[in-house]
Amino acid sequence: MRAPDGPLIVKGDVILSVENVSLGFGGVKALNDVSFEIQKGEIRAIIGPNGAGKTSMLNCINGFYHPTEGSITFKGQRRPKMRPSEAARGGIARTFQNVALFKGMTTLDNLMAGRSLKMRRGLLWQALRAGPAMREEVEHREAVEEIIDFLEIQAIRKTPVGKLPYGLQKRVELGRALAMEPDVLLLDEPMAGMNLEEKEDMCRFILDVNQQYGTTIALIEHDMGVVMDLSDRVVVLEYGRKIADGTPAEVKRDERVIAAYLGQQHG
Repeated sequence: MRAPDGPLIVKGDVILSVENVSLGFGGVKALNDVSFEIQKGEIRAIIGPNGAGKTSMLNCINGFYHPTEGSITFKGQRRPKMRPSEAARGGIARTFQNVALFKGMTTLDNLMAGRSLKMRRGLLWQALRAGPAMREEVEHREAVEEIIDFLEIQAIRKTPVGKLPYGLQKRVELGRALAMEPDVLLLDEPMAGMNLEEKEDMCRFILDVNQQYGTTIALIEHDMGVVMDLSDRVVVLEYGRKIADGTPAEVKRDERVIAAYLGQQHG
């Protein structure tokens, strides 16, 4: 796929590059000179103990935070500072550590909200729901219905998400992000708070998103079994610094990772 504002990017090419990124809050450095790359079509895990800077890194990638040093290159364009709206329009979607849905709206309406950036008709046409606006809404509704089928949430399509169990809310949030048709999908602890069955379902959907949609995924997750099973490559942070980067097997053997994060499993 050719990005509208960048070069041709094929599977295996670097789609996003983090270059010497540092992030400070007063005297506290959340990130310190971190660099790594994400290749198109891969699942890239970002792991580390609590306070390592993982969520801060995702916040820099999609523009919630601006690095105090360094930059991020996305689809060939170097972006020292990028607003969240620019990231979304450019093809970066995000789920959050704590579910961020419109709780009073239905599953269907939440997913339709994910299509808002792709709607071309003005507010007046959308309010009238007539003519071109109606045709556009039908097209977007069809795209959302495909995602509902894909995520197997047909039974809750008209249910207000605030009434859903936590695991299903996380699935709806994934669906809303997919509705944006992202090039890069950022998942911040998508399995947090789930039971074993819910985790297995989410793992299956993440793999299917990657393989069937071809979506590049950057994933924060504390469950090391999930990380090792899902990821193509893993970058490890500790106190805001990168301490390891490689395949799951390489990272699992790294002594610094064992000491920092896997000690209880390998010690």
